[in-house]
Amino acid sequence: DFDNKVKQDAFVEWEEVYPGKRYGTLKAEVDRLWAADKVIVFDVDVLGAQNLKTYFGAQSLSLFIQPPDLETLEERLRNRATESDATLQERLKRARMELAQAHHFDKVLINGNLEQAKAQATEWVSNFLQGKLL
Repeated sequence: DFDNKVKQDAFVEWEEVYPGKRYGTLKAEVDRLWAADKVIVFDVDVLGAQNLKTYFGAQSLSLFIQPPDLETLEERLRNRATESDATLQERLKRARMELAQAHHFDKVLINGNLEQAKAQATEWVSNFLQGKLL
């Protein structure tokens, strides 16, 4: 079904984020939400975000949520206790690649303090929705 949707150009964006794990955003869902006058927030990988930015252009705001450093990210992932050592290393390798892409985003948000990060993201999104320059 996913392959058929790719062939039909049914996705705004799609990526194989990890081997065998593909994710995508259906154009029909975007259209449905916009028809209901909804604001859409995407939580996607960096490649998906770049594709969305290309597709939507100035109608979109791209935020890169960045850990303070890789050591903090590793500690957070270990504390979740949801990763094997192999998947943890795979995620950290991917994080290195993603961190190198941060400059492609409209804004970079350092998530060192959750409350401060939420406040900053809220301000940026509010300003964007009100048409204020960032």
